[in-house]
Amino acid sequence: MEKRIELTKEQLLDMLSKMRTIRAFEEKADQLFALGKVHGTMHLSIGMEATAVGAIAALRPDDYITSTHRGHGHCIAKGGDVKLMMAEFLGKETGYCRGRGGSMHIADVESGNLGATGVVGGGIPTAVGAALSVALRKTGQVVLCFFGDGAANMGIFHESLNLAAIWKLPVVFVCENNQYAMSMPVARAFPIENIAERAAAYAMPGKVVDGNDVLAVYAAVVEAVDRARHGQGPSLVECKTYRWKGHSKSDQERYRTREEVAAWKKRDPIARLEAYLIEQGVLTTEEAQRIANEAQQLIEDAVAFAESSPEPRVEEIHEGVYA
Repeated sequence: MEKRIELTKEQLLDMLSKMRTIRAFEEKADQLFALGKVHGTMHLSIGMEATAVGAIAALRPDDYITSTHRGHGHCIAKGGDVKLMMAEFLGKETGYCRGRGGSMHIADVESGNLGATGVVGGGIPTAVGAALSVALRKTGQVVLCFFGDGAANMGIFHESLNLAAIWKLPVVFVCENNQYAMSMPVARAFPIENIAERAAAYAMPGKVVDGNDVLAVYAAVVEAVDRARHGQGPSLVECKTYRWKGHSKSDQERYRTREEVAAWKKRDPIARLEAYLIEQGVLTTEEAQRIANEAQQLIEDAVAFAESSPEPRVEEIHEGVYA
């Protein structure tokens, strides 16, 4: 593990609890899909929980985030209600988008989550726009922008980083490098070893961090957030991590080996944090099990809420359609 920032026991256990909740939510989502209870597809972030939790722990409650198509973890880490998430996931009227958006389009403006999007890289210019807004309003807020390694090869990535740097906007770009853009490995898609090297082209700091180490992610993003909040402009933080599941539910995963997946599973971010906290005397095995059980119960309650919620009414299907 890398450089540490002193955190209270309460903060550390909150990180573990959120990571457990994300894992439980997505494992249940996988089960519900297999049972045919989910319309469309979904994109899971199992194995990547440390990037969402570590980065968002560095924010104030009134700061903003923009998310991606793989955004369940971001929403939970920002304080989203898992009951409303599960209802949205199952297409129910009580969901965040009244069941119209589904897995990829959850937003929770009250908690500062400006929304996920199915458009690769779509959240990057949104984050820059939000950062321009808070700069003009002088609120002292910061915008955290999540995107994947594939999005870093989109034109909008370069345009957005350039504009944010020119105007010294309070935005932190967090690249979740999970090694594959769908089936394309980063080694074939980039002529550089680290995506964070691209920060130099825009005169902003670029840092590479172990994305499976929640405390290392936290330390790197704290530094970037502090810089943004004090008017020094944007930063780029690259979190190297790995998704255990396929790109989406239609992915046959023919582009990687079982041995590769197994090797990354040995770097499980949740098991690593639990082992570290037990070693440091912060956590007991009984407490670790209690936190896991509580997260599982939270998700079971969310499923019960969602399944007992009403379906959207066909007569109201045009509500919220503006185009």
